[in-house]
Amino acid sequence: MFTDTAALDIHISLPAQTIFSIGGFGVTNAMITGTISLVIFLAVFGYVSYMVRNGRYNRFVGFMQWAFEAIVGQIDSVIADKKLARRITPLGITLFFYVIISYWMSVLPGLDTVTVHGVPLIRSIAADLNFTFAITFIAFITVQVYAIRQHGVFGNLWRYLKNPFKVGGIATFEGFLELIGEVSRYSALSLRLFGNCFAGEILLVIIGALTSYFAVATLPIFMGFELFIGLIQAYVFFILTIIFTALAIDTHVTHDEATPDHTSLEHSPAGSAKRAALRE
Repeated sequence: MFTDTAALDIHISLPAQTIFSIGGFGVTNAMITGTISLVIFLAVFGYVSYMVRNGRYNRFVGFMQWAFEAIVGQIDSVIADKKLARRITPLGITLFFYVIISYWMSVLPGLDTVTVHGVPLIRSIAADLNFTFAITFIAFITVQVYAIRQHGVFGNLWRYLKNPFKVGGIATFEGFLELIGEVSRYSALSLRLFGNCFAGEILLVIIGALTSYFAVATLPIFMGFELFIGLIQAYVFFILTIIFTALAIDTHVTHDEATPDHTSLEHSPAGSAKRAALRE
């Protein structure tokens, strides 16, 4: 068995591979499938939006409305401020649905079989680190913007850079750890999505090669499993981004640490309730 496995002609490339170039700019297989994912995303929501505006419904529109309401409910359960929750909702919905569509592109039949000059044409953009780092960077910047709106520029900076002469060395070190945690949590979020999608693609290729003529019976099982994993990964990416936003807006630190109204509260959605209790 191991000899047969070693003899399989399977080529796995960690970075996305270039299919063709336009003016010296290399277009990779991940870019192609990413563009297809974007077209599907826009087509689905354009269709649902058109149907809802015209008062026309079917099962697909009803399912999308149910999914939309479920996501909105999740956001409301994490962020107590409903006005802020409504502003964050477009980001959360976009992240969830685009990530899940991009991930599911890796489950398309014919993975690693349709090639151009020996390079696979189909590769999920979620299996490209450039994409996962890009969307986590967007999420990071967006969260920081909301934190600045909530606390101000200096108030947001003082969450990380605390004056040791006013708050003490321990609090200063805590702020430094918060800065490290801010970077590490988004890096982990990016690597988690990439690792799961890339591993899923490899799994499908290897299962297809090992089972040969029986792949028609075995691959659907693993494809269904990957569809489920894609749903979980999209939800994890979405909900963690919302939680990171809640942590950023609920942590209030200013230069005046002596007053109760500006005391740094624990990083949890219950922080606002604690601040209200202090004011009372």
